[in-house]
Amino acid sequence: MARLRFGPAGKPTNFSGEYEEVPPLLRQMGLDALEYEAVRGVRVTREKAERIREAAQQNDVVLSMHAPYFINLASPEEDTVAKSVERLREAAQASEWMGAYAVVFHPGYIKGNASREEALRRVVEALKGVFEGLDLRVAWLAPETTGKESQVGDVDEVIRICQSHDRVRPAVDWAHLHARAEGAAINSVDEVIKIIEKIEKELGSWAVRPLHTHFSKIEYGKGGEREHHTLAEEGFGPDWEIVCKAYVETGIDGVIISESPILEQDALVMKRVCEKYLIEPLRS
Repeated sequence: MARLRFGPAGKPTNFSGEYEEVPPLLRQMGLDALEYEAVRGVRVTREKAERIREAAQQNDVVLSMHAPYFINLASPEEDTVAKSVERLREAAQASEWMGAYAVVFHPGYIKGNASREEALRRVVEALKGVFEGLDLRVAWLAPETTGKESQVGDVDEVIRICQSHDRVRPAVDWAHLHARAEGAAINSVDEVIKIIEKIEKELGSWAVRPLHTHFSKIEYGKGGEREHHTLAEEGFGPDWEIVCKAYVETGIDGVIISESPILEQDALVMKRVCEKYLIEPLRS
């Protein structure tokens, strides 16, 4: 049976305390996952990271980290790649201190006349520098499916990045896949199952035990994503119930991170939706 965990991307809404205070708060809410947001830069000391790890372990909350947005491993500019590698290394090291199992990152943008294949090759090559001298025993780098066609990060590209190095696992953002296809993807249970099965076939069952997941509804335009929306807002997709059914039918495990504007509130909504389809209620 699928083992699913749910939690927010960052601190709960209207919470201004320290990150180490978040795990017990989530446990009280009935949530058991947390993605530490380092999207503006990795600004956490080892001491603080270890306090967060201890709080998460005491409350059975699984941690992940979102690396800085300012990463472009696909850039043709050496300086940009070098700075991106260093930012990702910092995130990976901090995640290791914190006990965060996945370091989510956007691989990069396709610039100029570069082909998708050339951009992907640059990403794979740049990742070699990220691992140099790093001893990762807990953290995995997790390239994320991205929301714009101008970005490296469709399902096949993420799989190929994962195949190129040890300690790399996929992060699937279903809203991004919906947006980059301008609404033409992630509209049926069978479609989601095919993606899950493809990941498992190409990478192995470990990649879906658990499958790291981001979800929200999303607004898109020509070229891809524009803005995240709450699950209650009408006129936007994808439908969480479709994704949840696919997880339950395939029996995979999942860590589902809410990127909705109402973070933890929609994480709870997603959990309740899935409880309808599981034989045993998810543990609170």
